Amino acid sequence: MPPAPFRVAKLLMALREAGAQDTALPRCGECGRPRPYVGSRAGGRWGCAPCFDKPAVCAGCHQERRVVSRDRDGEPRCAKCPDTDGDPLKDLTKLIIDLDPALDADTVRAALERATKRPAGQRRLAWAVIARPELLTGAGHQAPTPAMLRFIGELVAAGATKVVKPACPRCHGVKALSKLLDGERICRACFARHAAVPCARCGAVREPATRDAAGQPLCPNCLIRDPANLEVCVSCGRRQPVAVRLADGVRCQNCRPKEMRECGICGRTAPCELSRATGQPWCERCQQRRVSCSGCGTVAQARGGTWEEPLCAKCTNPDPDFWGRCPACATTWQLSPRPCQRCVLDQKVRDLLGNSAGAIRPGLEPFHEALTSAERPDVALAWISRSKARDLLERIGRDERPVTHEVLDELPPGKVLAHLRSVLVATGALPPRDERLVALEKWISTTVQARTDSAERRILHGYAVWHHLRRLCRRIGEQHTTQLQDLNVRCHVTAADNFLTWLAGEGLTLGSCTQPDLERWMADPDFSYRDETGHFIRWSVQHRHAHGLTCGAVRWTGPQGTIDSEKRWADARRLLTDNTLPTVDRVAGLLLILYAQKISAISQLTVDDVDITGETVAIAFGTSPVTLPAPLAALVCELVATRRGKAKIGTPDNSPWLFPGGQPGRPLSDSQLGLRLHKIGIRPQQDRSTALFTLAAELPAAILARMLGVHIQVAVQWQKASGGDWAAYAAEVSRRTTS
Repeated sequence: MPPAPFRVAKLLMALREAGAQDTALPRCGECGRPRPYVGSRAGGRWGCAPCFDKPAVCAGCHQERRVVSRDRDGEPRCAKCPDTDGDPLKDLTKLIIDLDPALDADTVRAALERATKRPAGQRRLAWAVIARPELLTGAGHQAPTPAMLRFIGELVAAGATKVVKPACPRCHGVKALSKLLDGERICRACFARHAAVPCARCGAVREPATRDAAGQPLCPNCLIRDPANLEVCVSCGRRQPVAVRLADGVRCQNCRPKEMRECGICGRTAPCELSRATGQPWCERCQQRRVSCSGCGTVAQARGGTWEEPLCAKCTNPDPDFWGRCPACATTWQLSPRPCQRCVLDQKVRDLLGNSAGAIRPGLEPFHEALTSAERPDVALAWISRSKARDLLERIGRDERPVTHEVLDELPPGKVLAHLRSVLVATGALPPRDERLVALEKWISTTVQARTDSAERRILHGYAVWHHLRRLCRRIGEQHTTQLQDLNVRCHVTAADNFLTWLAGEGLTLGSCTQPDLERWMADPDFSYRDETGHFIRWSVQHRHAHGLTCGAVRWTGPQGTIDSEKRWADARRLLTDNTLPTVDRVAGLLLILYAQKISAISQLTVDDVDITGETVAIAFGTSPVTLPAPLAALVCELVATRRGKAKIGTPDNSPWLFPGGQPGRPLSDSQLGLRLHKIGIRPQQDRSTALFTLAAELPAAILARMLGVHIQVAVQWQKASGGDWAAYAAEVSRRTTS
């Protein structure tokens, strides 16, 4: 009995129609009689035709009669008094042809037939458009019926240029407006966000899929996993969601029977389907695989061939009549009637970044081109389908301001925003910016402002900004900040902040702190950042913030780890001969082991640093290029020819980096390169110390500095630590110059 969801009545009617004998017929909500068919009304009411079709006063004859139709004002009409005030269908056709001359009368009538079949519905639609023609040109979200949206879609599909699909009034995306909220048609995603509430079980804020016995909302995941909806799988015996019902019982997703065959492409035995292109079975992995075609070199989905030599559609069957075409671009060869992945990607990007008509702002056109021309459109589709990426793109598309770094800084920070920014920079939509330096400046500002005492805030600001940050900016010049430089500044500022916090806790200030107080703090077992704190104390004394304090610095006397030359040469031989290792790891490891290069310096190498002249390969670490031996030279040439980062979106064709990274236009990060070397048995700090110790014992400090790109004082210190005595060499050079 109503009130209840009408789907309950539909279920009862379907069961009786299927032959059920013990199932009751739905009862009319008005007369209470069981009826084989009932109709629905708003508010969960349903009833039979005699009860719902009650007579009303006709607007034409003013007699109480059975209602057959309604006029343009919504007033009831009987069978003898139809609305004869003009032909709304003719008026509608004329209005649309005047609006968009590209359409003719037959096209308009065909679109109207596909939008709604019933004559009454066609008349209501025509009256609505005649009353409000702007519904066809952008105000369609105010459509009185869903048939209006279908009509607009049919006109656009028929070639209309003046009629436009309406945008969602909330997210401004041109997409299906399937929900009604506050008198406006909105998209499914916006309605879900509007209806989202915390799930009573898991707490996730999502649109409820159902409600429990107490009326509390449940999200879709909790509905599926609800114990009441789980059944025992006859195969594994576990209570799981039902995937299929067979004659012997229910099966879960893992136990669902699948036809196992040998894939015609990869050759492995797996659940397969028959390919319409080759007639051979192929597994799901091969269906989703995008490859470089062994026939033409095009990067496309594999449609034939073997796992080692895959073929694209054109090379699998060159007959152009065998394949269909993408209905959107008419270019992609395929058998599916759906638009290809690249066209779907283009439409989704336009929905996110474009205006109501799908047009992209000039400032975002390079970014749009980078997304839609990605070598792997499936990867780009997966990326923009993520909720965080989609929300960021929608906010950028809705913002009328030009896209700048400052505008992006207003968005929620995170990895998605960092990747989006790198794509915009790589495509030229944004100028390059030292993101690590910007993050460091924000962190310093936050740390300084956290100090409540104004004097401490002034001291910490001077130490962090005017000492460390200013020196860092002068040192890097036009280059970007490295990870080690950033970490060095953070450690020093953290040490200073910790010391000021300890002083405040002891009721002291930097000016009133005495040497016994300092030694008492240094005796604390929780004492950390010893060298960095000593630097802050010496700086404070120098700038007269503290008086009478001394904190000695530890002078570097040589490497602390073991100098293992045998391991160094064993690792070098392994990297030169082991072809199973990636070329990137082999070259990076050899540059560290043989030429004592820092990971930060290796990651910043560019193709311009490598000079290939005939069979001679030289690389510039410092001011004097180093000629590489033949085995290493071959590996470097191979790396230059095959280098490729992991970024699939926005990667420039001519990336300058010798070691491209995961973000477009950026090199491999220091941390990632270090992890890769650790996995192949290279210990960067210890192995570099061994290499530098050995080279310092064999070369003069001046030559070491020029060739390896280290500071002359560093080279001298390593020479002294290694015991290399080059005074005689310097004297000999002096005598030769004099003579």
